[in-house]
Amino acid sequence: MSPASPQPKFYITTAIDYVNSAPHVGTAYEKIAADSIARYKRLAGYDTHFLMGNDEHSTNVEKAAREKGLEPKIYCDQMAVTFQEVWERLDISYDDFIRTTEPRHARGVQALFAKIVERGDIYKGKYEGYYCVGCERFYPEKDLADGRCPVHKTKPEWLSEDNYFFRLSAYAKPLLDHYRANLDFLVPEIRRNEIVNVIEGGLEDISVSRAGATWGIPLPSDPGHTVYVWFDALINYISAIGYPATNGDFGRYWPADLHVIGKDITRFHCIIWPAMLMSAGVPLPKSVLGHGWVNFHGQKLSKSLGNIVNPLEIVEKYGADPLRYYLLKEVPLSRDGDFTWELFIERYNADLANDWGNLFTRAISMIHRYRAGSLAIAAPSDGLEDVIASAFRDYRIALDRYAIEGGIEAAWTIIRRANRLVEERAPWNLAKDPAKAADLDRLLGALAVALQHAAFLLFPIMPAKAALVWETLRLTPSLGETRFPADGKLLAPPPTGVALGESKPLFPRIEK
Repeated sequence: MSPASPQPKFYITTAIDYVNSAPHVGTAYEKIAADSIARYKRLAGYDTHFLMGNDEHSTNVEKAAREKGLEPKIYCDQMAVTFQEVWERLDISYDDFIRTTEPRHARGVQALFAKIVERGDIYKGKYEGYYCVGCERFYPEKDLADGRCPVHKTKPEWLSEDNYFFRLSAYAKPLLDHYRANLDFLVPEIRRNEIVNVIEGGLEDISVSRAGATWGIPLPSDPGHTVYVWFDALINYISAIGYPATNGDFGRYWPADLHVIGKDITRFHCIIWPAMLMSAGVPLPKSVLGHGWVNFHGQKLSKSLGNIVNPLEIVEKYGADPLRYYLLKEVPLSRDGDFTWELFIERYNADLANDWGNLFTRAISMIHRYRAGSLAIAAPSDGLEDVIASAFRDYRIALDRYAIEGGIEAAWTIIRRANRLVEERAPWNLAKDPAKAADLDRLLGALAVALQHAAFLLFPIMPAKAALVWETLRLTPSLGETRFPADGKLLAPPPTGVALGESKPLFPRIEK
């Protein structure tokens, strides 16, 4: 007999966040989406490692600290608590949280930089050009929009200083070769085409240090310079798992299976980052997902526009799961989407309160009313088994493509069929006729099975409410420990003869 194959691994990361301001709903979207993918991979049996973190070596961060009369490190310590509290409230299940001020990160940055120096890809020269303080990014004049930063719409500064440069231009052909050989290296396709066009238009060497700055990681060969913030930040993906040591977690998880980032930073992640790794002789990540933006009434979230939506405001009123559901359903990762309070309330009432919430409340209520709170039978009926099998198949196809909205739709086919089953079979009428007791038992058992399988599929999207349904049905093991059954099979059914939990509103309606 051949030995069992090792558990497959899945290493997923998000962009690390500047800490010059608290997270908004757009920042939360990326983390919620990555969390849903990580949770799905765990259900699918992968050894999953989910990394998030904070980007702290930024002049904007230093400026925010000074404005508050704080040393940058003290300010970053406070903001790390703020960010992690937000992620906890949103039920983000990361395995590690990296901060760029940590010693493990500094070791990784200096080690990778030394490898690139050793390769001969670092040289000293004078930088003269435009620099956007908001982006902390140098812009060639051709990339400006009417002389302004294309992101912040502000006029960039003209800088002239002696810096160290990375020979990015030497990696145009290797990068194009990699893109041609690996069509899924950057998804969706529209992002891939954008980056390929940039590379084909020619790459220029880039400045990778700042002279005289003290807030940052010193260059190993010249402590008078600090590593440019973007060059520093990208290395978190390997420093967090132990680089430069190549055993342990680095050997276990690298290369990353998926970087989840915003579409505005694909040039850093899909040109500069892979070129850095090529130069240092480190394998490239398998895939980068450049997601779209969450807009507010069609406009990009912006402090200057006054349209920042605080995710905690939503969580305080309605809980984390409705926000997670709305963002994952209404904002597919492949494109921009919109947040409006009107549509949020509409989706909450129609999908969560009326569909899933109503199915749960009345099914559990009827089990208590008609059968003293326990099931006599727990098995699908009336074609429900085929609906569930089809939903599981469609769900996995969608989630494997990171089309989370497709996974939600697959789960909802079970919920809709179960709700129709209640209307078709009218259990309140069956309960009046003792001759139809077996029919009522079969119906109640089928509804419990529907709730069970919908909760399993919705766990990556709405973990708290899915777990509540699971626990009410007295299912074991816990949802987080349950795994997908073999293709075409259903989960082991809920227990019979056991008192189920009480019926309670999953999603109380929002009165407009």
